[in-house]
Amino acid sequence: MIDGVRELPGELHGLISKHCSEGDRCAEAHQFEAAIAAYNEGWKLIPEPKNEWKASTWILAAIGDACFLAGFRTSAREALEYAMTCPDGLGNPFLHLRLGQVLFDADEKDAAADELIRAYMGGGREIFDAEPPHYLDFLSARAAV
Repeated sequence: MIDGVRELPGELHGLISKHCSEGDRCAEAHQFEAAIAAYNEGWKLIPEPKNEWKASTWILAAIGDACFLAGFRTSAREALEYAMTCPDGLGNPFLHLRLGQVLFDADEKDAAADELIRAYMGGGREIFDAEPPHYLDFLSARAAV
């Protein structure tokens, strides 16, 4: 344990990383359902309580991202909200970006603005560069960015 954050033993970390690498390959090929399945195999291996492990943050970020890109907004939201309870989740610009996008798409504009401004503050304007412009346009109408 480092600073109250639990690190996985090497062998378990390697096995989880193998599943997540497969998920990354699938996601890069836009095979999001296969990516989600691979990430979920890694997620199943995280010991309880899951939100105490550093690996949980990056696995949930990957699951949330793949779910978002696949159009599974409810699953994306669940993964991203849980990731915020994991080590270094709160304040992670990417997690705030994706959660803000999910909330925007759910027409929860005030909550979306809060998350998107957190993404902007942590990741700068560049975090929006590869995203559809309507998210930054929305944020620009809400805040001086």
